[in-house]
Amino acid sequence: MPLLVGLHSFVSDLPQKSLHDLGFAELVEVLAADGVKAHHAKALWRTLHRDGALDLAACEFSGPLKRWVENSVGEGRRFFLDEPELVDEIRSTDGLTRKFLLRLRDGQTIETVLMGYDGRHTVCVSTQAGCAMGCVFCATGQMGFVRHLRPGEIVAQVLHARRVLRTIDPKRHLRNLVMMGMGEPLHNYDAVITALSVISEVRGIGIGPSKIAISTVGVVPSILRLADEQRPYRLAVSLHGSTEEERAALVPASKRWSLAMLIDACRTYGQVTGKRIFFEWTLIAGKNDSPETAHRLVELLRGIDAHINLIPLNPTGGFAGSESLAGHEFQKILIGGGFPCTFRQRRGIDVAAGCGMLKAEKRTR
Repeated sequence: MPLLVGLHSFVSDLPQKSLHDLGFAELVEVLAADGVKAHHAKALWRTLHRDGALDLAACEFSGPLKRWVENSVGEGRRFFLDEPELVDEIRSTDGLTRKFLLRLRDGQTIETVLMGYDGRHTVCVSTQAGCAMGCVFCATGQMGFVRHLRPGEIVAQVLHARRVLRTIDPKRHLRNLVMMGMGEPLHNYDAVITALSVISEVRGIGIGPSKIAISTVGVVPSILRLADEQRPYRLAVSLHGSTEEERAALVPASKRWSLAMLIDACRTYGQVTGKRIFFEWTLIAGKNDSPETAHRLVELLRGIDAHINLIPLNPTGGFAGSESLAGHEFQKILIGGGFPCTFRQRRGIDVAAGCGMLKAEKRTR
């Protein structure tokens, strides 16, 4: 018989934690410590992540789990659920993109983007409030760093996007996840990996690891850690410069992790994991879009299994995107050098939902 009688009398003094912060194994341990068997953990997990329930008191649980929820989840109890408040939702004119401004429990705001591609849907998730990397062409980078997000705050963005998608059409599913919203994912490594283990769990949200991409501006120790731990997700590296000077002018983090260090880490990652790396290159007129730069990039990446995504700069102030002619010449040189190279499909530019445009502001009406 689970020992739950009188539990509420003392749990109110314990620090609260989000149930969405817990991986499945941790959830099993939490329930087991209260005498609740593992099969109840499976039921609770499905309710939280597959069903996306936010009112556990209204769910039809068996006796032991129902009593545990009554005593352990809610105001003044040990656990709460992450349910960010929707402050604003902006839809692009083509109907393919929705940007959500979400307020967290402490009042911080973040942005999450839901994008449609030929019937498939991708969610772009934030990992920090603000960002410490300071990339000069990125609106989020100019906000400065506020704090890391917890795993549950990352998971909750995916659940929110999925709820919205289900209201559009219950038969639609989230197929892809990109950690390319506000913040540097590999600066918040542990929380991101915990969140992804939750999101990719087949009994829950169930977005497969091969459909998940982690973007980084080049946090070298974390790239090497991804390789060492054999994480199954795709790696996308924001490069933007083919020389130390060229990159340093755009990406301040390169002063800590040089271009040479980053390329060495990428070579190690490829050798250890056998995975292709996706390199992101934002085309900025007069900064990094010349044929000479393209030729240097070919030599820089020689020997790496790489796919290069070209991203015309989105309007964030202070810089101009490359003209299409320069961009296509750049692409032609990369393809001629033996690298697959594509222009990333742009989504939500009219609602400031594109790469480098997120800055957690409510629109003015």
